[in-house]
Amino acid sequence: MASSDAPAVPETGAGDTAPVSGWREQRGDGEREDRRRERRSRWYRRDVRWSPYAFIAPFFVFFLAFGLFPLLYTGWASLHRVELTAPTDMEWVGLRNFSRLLSDDFFWNALKNTFTIGVLSTVPQLLIALGIAHLLNYRLRGSMFFRVAVLTPYATSVAAATLVFVLLFGRDYGMINWVLGLIGIDPVDWQNGTWTSQLAVSTIVIWRWTGYNALIYLAAMQAIPDDLYESAALDGASRWQQFLHVTVPSLRPTILFTCVVSTIGATQLFGEPLLFNGGAGATGGADHQFQTLGLYLYEQGWVNLHLGRASAIAWTMFLILLVIGAVNWIIARRLRKSA
Repeated sequence: MASSDAPAVPETGAGDTAPVSGWREQRGDGEREDRRRERRSRWYRRDVRWSPYAFIAPFFVFFLAFGLFPLLYTGWASLHRVELTAPTDMEWVGLRNFSRLLSDDFFWNALKNTFTIGVLSTVPQLLIALGIAHLLNYRLRGSMFFRVAVLTPYATSVAAATLVFVLLFGRDYGMINWVLGLIGIDPVDWQNGTWTSQLAVSTIVIWRWTGYNALIYLAAMQAIPDDLYESAALDGASRWQQFLHVTVPSLRPTILFTCVVSTIGATQLFGEPLLFNGGAGATGGADHQFQTLGLYLYEQGWVNLHLGRASAIAWTMFLILLVIGAVNWIIARRLRKSA
């Protein structure tokens, strides 16, 4: 017979383990949730840190492939004698390709033509663009239509525009000579004359880029505070005086920008003189009278097959653009100090 004073032994049934196992499951679920949150937080930090680089990576990939690598390879090829028929066969010549340019009359002719056409196209282009922007800046009926209209030539392809102007400047049946004949002027041989051909090529550039620069000027004009015009009007200034003493000084940085961009475009001018010459190729006329640096580069590399010389011309153009950029930086810095 068992003693009544013996300690009672608790019964351990299946129902007593449920709270313990449930607590363990809850604890395991909490740990897994914490680990998931930690992983999400880690991925979020990585996303915030590296996503901007991933977004801009395509630009740098394309720039390295189609910008930096061709530039460096062209510089390397400019130091060698290499022909288009055997581009992998290079003979080191150092700076000989550059020194030959200094004694090449065709190079200096192309450089002079590039400068002349650049001046003939840039100066009238920017002056006309400034006048058009000044007119569009006022409240005109249908101003949106005119803004789209001035941009239409920029959207036109170089080939289409140039071929139309070739017809306009035709010697025998061109509309320009027909108009000149009405006022008693003899027909002009636009393609074979030196100044006439350069003026004709410059006209194509002016027609294509005036509207583009006009919209740039218009955007800058709309950023000028109205208080300046109101103060000038109270002082008795006319619209012309407001334009000279308020609009133009406020547009100095924008005018400098368009001058630099137009100069760079004139240095690289290629399509207009090439197509204006018809089927004569890259000579720029019978006497090379409107051959630009771009045409001369094309003639040396893809007509005469001298890739080394063409590379030297390309790098010379690049150095000219660097000088233009340096002049732009100096002038812009002085304008900021004076302002």
